[in-house]
Amino acid sequence: MKRFLICLSIAGAALGQGTDDKCVNLPTSAQLRTFLQQAPGLADGVVGGTVGGLFNGARMWGAIVNRAGEVCAVAASTSDPTQVWPGSQAIAKAKAYTGNAFSVDSLPLSTARLYTFTQPGHSLWSLGQSNLFNPAELQTQADAQKSNGKIAGGLIFFGGGLPIYRSGRVVGGLGISGDTSCADHEVAKRVRQMAELNPPGGPTADDIVYTYLDGVSVFAHPRCINTWRNGSRVGDEIPAKDY
Repeated sequence: MKRFLICLSIAGAALGQGTDDKCVNLPTSAQLRTFLQQAPGLADGVVGGTVGGLFNGARMWGAIVNRAGEVCAVAASTSDPTQVWPGSQAIAKAKAYTGNAFSVDSLPLSTARLYTFTQPGHSLWSLGQSNLFNPAELQTQADAQKSNGKIAGGLIFFGGGLPIYRSGRVVGGLGISGDTSCADHEVAKRVRQMAELNPPGGPTADDIVYTYLDGVSVFAHPRCINTWRNGSRVGDEIPAKDY
């Protein structure tokens, strides 16, 4: 009996190690939560300053996937995860999956830069139908911060998702959700910066682009409520027209 239990223990350890190997050198859920909590107050001279949005980046879900798209870390920035939008858990996972899915070593592509491409009449319209989110991978608020190493999938085409890199190679994706999409992108940049997982071109290599500031671009993303970029105020979302 003792020998049987030892064998079970070894097998269990091997199984757990196998799961860990999938996420080697990527932040853990605990580390991700720390980064999320520090992000709103980051005083970095490149990507720091005011976050903007509704909550200034203080109520966030974050997720990290590896290059295979498997969820390696999930965390909420608050001690009570029910105080972050419940719907943002799935969105954060999908943003992480998207940031990884369409980036390569030579071209980091944030979810913010996919916005215009995926609108009706543009070249990637209906791309969102190609890799649907698996609702079976949506966890309860209490269990979500226990990574299960499964592929959640899902594609999101607004700010908050980034590819992550190590030694110049893309190793996965980071997704942030819980505020406006513009604020989500600002927090994502900060988390990636603190985790030292930037692409070769630096923390703003795949930064959000606003036509209002940067001129007409196929990579453009609309402004949000109380929009800031790298510590500078950009403005507000254009009001809906009366029809």
